Amino acid sequence: MSESTLGINKSGHMFWQKGQLIYNGKYKIEKYLGGGGFAVTYQAMHTKLNRRVVIKTPNISVQNDPDYPKYVERFKKEAQMLAMCCTDSHPHIVQVFDFFVEEDGRYCLEMQYIAGESLWEYVRRQGALPETEAVKYIRQMGLALVEVHKKGVFHLDVTPPNIMLNFDPKVPNFGKAVLIDFGIAGDMSPPSTLSRSFGNKAFAPYELTRKGIRHPTVDVYCLAGSLYYAITGQRPTNSFDRKYEQEKLVPPKQLVSSLSDAVNQAILQGMALEAKDRPQTMEEWLNLLSSITPRKPLTNSIIQTMEEWLNLLSSSQAGIESNSTELILASNVGVDYQNLKNLLKAGKWKAANQETTRVMLKVAKREEQGWLNYKSIQNFPCTDLRTIDQLWVKYSNGHFGFSVQKRIWLKCGGKVDYETECRLGERVGWYRQETLYYIDKYNFSLSAPQGHLPSYGHLLISISHEIQTILENELYSGSSLASRLVNCNL
Repeated sequence: MSESTLGINKSGHMFWQKGQLIYNGKYKIEKYLGGGGFAVTYQAMHTKLNRRVVIKTPNISVQNDPDYPKYVERFKKEAQMLAMCCTDSHPHIVQVFDFFVEEDGRYCLEMQYIAGESLWEYVRRQGALPETEAVKYIRQMGLALVEVHKKGVFHLDVTPPNIMLNFDPKVPNFGKAVLIDFGIAGDMSPPSTLSRSFGNKAFAPYELTRKGIRHPTVDVYCLAGSLYYAITGQRPTNSFDRKYEQEKLVPPKQLVSSLSDAVNQAILQGMALEAKDRPQTMEEWLNLLSSITPRKPLTNSIIQTMEEWLNLLSSSQAGIESNSTELILASNVGVDYQNLKNLLKAGKWKAANQETTRVMLKVAKREEQGWLNYKSIQNFPCTDLRTIDQLWVKYSNGHFGFSVQKRIWLKCGGKVDYETECRLGERVGWYRQETLYYIDKYNFSLSAPQGHLPSYGHLLISISHEIQTILENELYSGSSLASRLVNCNL
C-alpha cells in the first residue's frame, strides 16, 4: 500500500482515507476517529453486513519501531482479553468481532461501534451532570469492571475518554455507558513506558503512573475520579501532586453544594491517596453508591416532540434503575451472603439474626469457638462488615444495622466509658436498668428500638457488648470491629 492511498494526521501518523476499501473490500473506511501513542481507530462500514464498526490498528510510528513485534504481541493480547471479557456480551463492555491482518501486514481489531460520544466530550459540551445521571453511568462501568476483575483483568484506564455514552435511540443499549480501550490492561512494556504513555494522570493513582502497579484499587480510583469529573465538570487534583507536592484534593461537595453526602464520601474514599485506604474491591465501592435516592423527573408542560418524550423516559428509567439497584454481596473471604439477604428481604428478623452470627463466625474462622475475640474483631474484613451492615440497613429501611448502632452511640456521647455504654444499651434495647438481656428476650420485629438488631445471634449480650465497646474503641485506637465501622465509614 503506497502513501498516496493514505492520509496523514497532525501527529504525522498515517491513516486510511475516507471511502477506502480494506481487507479485500470487506470494510469501507468512513472516518478517522483518533488515536494515542500506540494505536489509531477508524469508523468503518462492514460492507457485507451493512454494519458500522470500529477498526483499531497500530499507528505507523509503532510499526517502524524496532520493538514492533513486542507491540504486536501486546495488541494480540488486548484482542484476546477483550474477547474473553465480552464472551457473555456484557452490555457495558465494548464487543470485539474479529481480529485480522490487512494485506500490508497491519494487524487490525474489529470492534463494536458506539453511537454517541465519550463521557469526556459529553461533560465538556453539557457541563457538569446531574448527580443521578452521573452515578447511573459510573455504576454501569463499575458493574462491567466487576465482571472484568472476575476474569483476572484490570482495565487501568477507566477514564472519561474511555467511557462511551450511547445516545442513539435506534441502536441497542440506548442511554447506556460502554467501557472501551483495554490497551493499557494489555500493556506488556515495562512500568516506565506505561507511566510515560498514560495520558490521563488526573484520573490515575500515583502507584500506577509511578510503579505500574496493577490491582483492583487502581480501577476503583480511576472510576471514582471519573465520577468526580462527571459531577463537577473539573478534573481532580493529580495524585502525583497530592503525594509528592502535598496538594489537596478538593472535595466534590465543595464544588457542587447540592451533592449528596453519600456520593461525596464514595468519591473521596475511592480516591484515597493510598491504595490500602480505598475500598479493596469494585463491589465494595459500588455498594457505597447504593444509598442514593434519585430525584424523580417532573414536568408540568405538554410534551411537544418524540425526542422530548424519549428523554423523559430515559430520565425516569435512570431513577428506576438506581432505586431498584441490588446490593453486591461482596466478601473478601468468599462467604456467601445470599441466605442472609433472603431472610432479611422476607422480614425474618430472628432467623436473619442467627444467620448474621453464623456468617460472622465463618468470616472470622471462629465457628468452633462460637464467639468473636478481640483479635478476630480487629481483623474482621471491612468488605464483609459493610455487606452485612448494608443488608440490614436496606431491608429494615434504616431501622437496624451496625452503622445505625454507631450513630446512636455517637448521640449517647461517643465516649468509651461505662455510662455511655449503659445509655447505648438502653437506647437500643440491650439493657434494662443495667441488666443485660439474653437472646430470648430480644424483640425480633420492627417494633424493637432502632439499632436493636443485629445482636450477634445466640451470643450473650456481654459478647455483643464487648464487640460494641471495641467498635467504639476503634474510633481512637484503630484496633477492632468498631474501627471497621469508623474507618469504612459505615
